[in-house]
Amino acid sequence: MPRKIREYPEEGEFVVATVKTVHPYGAFLTLDEYPGKEGFMHISEVAPTWVRNIRDYLKEGHRNIRDYLKEGQKIVAKVIRVDPEKGHIDLSLKRVNQQQRKAKIQEYKRAQKAENLLKMAAEKIGKDFETAWREVWVPLEEKYGEVYAAFENAAQNGIEALKGLVSDEWLEALKPIVEAYVEIPKVTIDAEFEITVPKPNGVEIIKEALIRARDRANEEKDIEVKFTYQGAPRYRIDVTAPDYYKAEEVLQDIAEEILRVIKEAGGEATLIRKEKRIKKVKKRGS
Repeated sequence: MPRKIREYPEEGEFVVATVKTVHPYGAFLTLDEYPGKEGFMHISEVAPTWVRNIRDYLKEGHRNIRDYLKEGQKIVAKVIRVDPEKGHIDLSLKRVNQQQRKAKIQEYKRAQKAENLLKMAAEKIGKDFETAWREVWVPLEEKYGEVYAAFENAAQNGIEALKGLVSDEWLEALKPIVEAYVEIPKVTIDAEFEITVPKPNGVEIIKEALIRARDRANEEKDIEVKFTYQGAPRYRIDVTAPDYYKAEEVLQDIAEEILRVIKEAGGEATLIRKEKRIKKVKKRGS
């Protein structure tokens, strides 16, 4: 089970917790990422409206994850108070919205992936996971905030990106594992062009302009550009890049090239912005 390198969570942090016991006045939960740590959730922090008794509330048939607690249930909670001296951690369920819950679950799953990959590397060189945690997990989390982000950087830029943070022995063990299993986050920007060229060979001119722009962009490392015919006079473009800023830069370059060529041909072209989305892609060759 993934664990944080800090002893206690911070106020405002979202944590994965397991409901341990439920009482009329609240519930006690264990913090999955902080071994040995337990938090308390007062009844007033369970649901958006005041609830007198959790068990009675359950009997009424409420089944939304933000509205109920039951023993053994895993939830995402928000840390609202921390007192390390007394060992007290106060939690809230009602202050966690759906988007925050999804983001935390995704973060937790990424940590699980990172842990599994590190266990593979540890087994490869004959070390136990506690040693791997001290020698690899701790320095990478301190540097990157999360270990999987470090592995993504290594997958994209080479294992040498982690040099100086962990030993060469670990780098050698991690290299083939990262290359084979780590997915790299990429940003895809969607947009559309409205293009018209009032000439007998207008369609050919448009096609040539799009092909030239696409091939020119695809020459760059980790850049992928696709055009799709949407029906005259619209053409969709998908630009996939390592990050949003690079995708924007490529889209701008493509737009300028297309607008220049079409204008010279006596036509008109307009760029219509759509949206950006994040997708995961396997590293080439994995």
